[in-house]
Amino acid sequence: MRIRVLLRIVLERYGLWLVGGLLLLLTIITVVRKVRREPEMDWKPVSAFGIQLPMRYTIHGIDVSRHNDRINWERVRQVESDGVRLQFVFIKATEGATLSDRHFERNWDGALKANLRRGAYHFYHPTRDPLKQATNFIRRVELQSGDFAPVVDFEVVNRQSDSTIINGLRLWLETVEEHYHVRPIIYTNGNLYKRYIKGNLDEYPLWIADYSAAHLRTYPGDNLYLWQHNDAGAVRGIRGSVDFNAFVMDEDELSTICMP
Repeated sequence: MRIRVLLRIVLERYGLWLVGGLLLLLTIITVVRKVRREPEMDWKPVSAFGIQLPMRYTIHGIDVSRHNDRINWERVRQVESDGVRLQFVFIKATEGATLSDRHFERNWDGALKANLRRGAYHFYHPTRDPLKQATNFIRRVELQSGDFAPVVDFEVVNRQSDSTIINGLRLWLETVEEHYHVRPIIYTNGNLYKRYIKGNLDEYPLWIADYSAAHLRTYPGDNLYLWQHNDAGAVRGIRGSVDFNAFVMDEDELSTICMP
């Protein structure tokens, strides 16, 4: 009887505090468990590249364009530091409806000779005709077995409506997929992904540019394949800063975003 009376008094006086404390404890436990399940990125500095790399991943690569000027691919091929060597490169091919990168053919051939897996990307302009942009890419890029699937580089919106951007991207993607018989990859940043890609173009492989994130929990784990985590790396044989990327799926998934 005394115990019941004591419990009643405690609950009457401290009930809300006890409930709040219990909820806080459950929240802490949930967060701790989630953090423990999240694999560590294992960031380590790699001297030859001048940046840290997420060593949790084993497949690392770069992307280049005319801004990197003439590239010495033989020197790039020889770079290896702290047990890491570059395994792939994405190369800018085209932009808009008519433009092409003046170094594309040289870089495309050089990357092949350097034994790097190659990918070609198109810089997309929402104000230009999507079909003409797709045709621009198709006319200039011949892909071989083992090359990455085509990439659409979506970085600008040019004050276009959401529907114009989403429908235009879809038309580009479908046109290019029909030609190459492989699903193209979407490259974009976190903000544009959340506004335009998420919920609209989820069926396409994703390549995300996010330099501030220490993890990838905010992105979908089922179709995120590539992570551009740094835009200030250095590579012998390449002028200027170099974008660095990691393949974030299991190694045996690499072929799913490549030409058969």
